[in-house]
Amino acid sequence: MKNNLTAQPYPVDIVLHPKWWHIHEGISFDRDFFYHPKRRVEDERMMEKALYQRWGKFGLGKNGNQKIPWIGAVHLAAGYLVSEMLGCQINYKEDDSPQVICAEGEYPSISVERAFSSSAWEQVETLKNNLYSQFGMVKGDINWGGILNTALDLKGQNLFLEMFDDPQGIHSFLKQIAEVIETFISRISGWTGTSSISVNRSLINLNQAVYLHSECSHTMISVDDYDCFLKSFDQDWNSRFQPYGIHYCGKDPHRFAESWSGLKRLDFLDVGAGGDPSILRKHLPNTFLNIRLDPVAVVKQSPGEIEEDMRILAGESGDPLLTGFCCVNLDDTVSVEQIDALFETANKLRKEA
Repeated sequence: MKNNLTAQPYPVDIVLHPKWWHIHEGISFDRDFFYHPKRRVEDERMMEKALYQRWGKFGLGKNGNQKIPWIGAVHLAAGYLVSEMLGCQINYKEDDSPQVICAEGEYPSISVERAFSSSAWEQVETLKNNLYSQFGMVKGDINWGGILNTALDLKGQNLFLEMFDDPQGIHSFLKQIAEVIETFISRISGWTGTSSISVNRSLINLNQAVYLHSECSHTMISVDDYDCFLKSFDQDWNSRFQPYGIHYCGKDPHRFAESWSGLKRLDFLDVGAGGDPSILRKHLPNTFLNIRLDPVAVVKQSPGEIEEDMRILAGESGDPLLTGFCCVNLDDTVSVEQIDALFETANKLRKEA
């Protein structure tokens, strides 16, 4: 089936690290950034203005003059809420994303009813109601994380031991988390029409709203463990939630290429920095590959080196309409010129496509 997620070759986007925002724009990522209705709207508008001032020529920051009732952070990479709803503690910091404190097995029993009667969910509903009362709607979404990510937040490293000692128990445990996540997606997307902009804001550049499952922690497991414990959830959601995508920010997504090729329809894949697009393209000819550049490397590179890397990766991915770029969590040391190079290279590649 043809993938029609984008009509433009090589869409590109960036996410700046909270430290960049705190140092350059004075934004604090305390609890009020996420849940105070006025802060929620005004801080996002401030972020849009800052992007427009620096990179408006590339289309960033178009909403700087608008008050938009974003229910969740648009310019941040952070998944924490589902874990909090299930019993984890969250630390908020001025210059970092919310940090999940592993529950280490000390959490209430998991159920949809318990999760959605938690104080964590109640604060989301309060925010939603406040924004609705002022704007008559809410937009955006809240990062729903992923099944294994959340399981590790709850159990820590003991999860891997239990995969061997109690596989049936782990299957049941993961299924309970999946039920909570599915309800979470349904409620948020029911309010706003999207589920995953806050998982990767690159999705804003696409034609359709993608369901994007975060599999950050899959870099810690074998392909056999994925096939045994987690693939069935991707198969199920892939068949019911379309367009469907996988967010994989680790350096080895190509390990899973053959297994993912067995999914009925994988529309979108975040290719973590270090991933091999040529292997992924071989097994996933119709998948949009969103290639993630390494933010640690980018801040050390010249514009010419950034362009060279992007050209190599574009060649390995092959199809201009099924290839995009992003760089997430660029810190306060990144230069305007380095970010310019990301967008200017994409413009060159479009003209050459």
